[in-house]
Amino acid sequence: MTHDHDIETLIVAAHALTRIAALETADDAPAAQWRALTILRDNGPLRVGEMARLSRVTQPGMTRLVAQMDGLGLVERSTDAADSRVTLVQVTPVGLEALETWLLRLTAAVAPHFSDLTDAEWDALHVTAGVLARATSNVEAAR
Repeated sequence: MTHDHDIETLIVAAHALTRIAALETADDAPAAQWRALTILRDNGPLRVGEMARLSRVTQPGMTRLVAQMDGLGLVERSTDAADSRVTLVQVTPVGLEALETWLLRLTAAVAPHFSDLTDAEWDALHVTAGVLARATSNVEAAR
């Protein structure tokens, strides 16, 4: 086994875990909404185009999503002080609360799939989660 194979296995497993979580939470909100709120929580106010790039969706798609989230009170739009043609989007307290609630539901839905892990496997998962969080935050911070 190579390191590349390990990385591939992590990516594929993470995608499967995301699909399982979505099915088991039976959440009506699009996954892009939670991704966008997480990006805003972690990066602060962003332009719609930057949100689209980080979310890997089209700018028109992100514009529609931002309008929907704004209508729900999850985000608010404002004009960039440096360039009045630019709209900035930031997550609201309601949006942060909704995200936190969704993350709790997500964790509760997925937790039973890990109920048979040994202490050693939990330790390995803890280390892996920390490594992934550090590696991905370094990449996103550099972009």
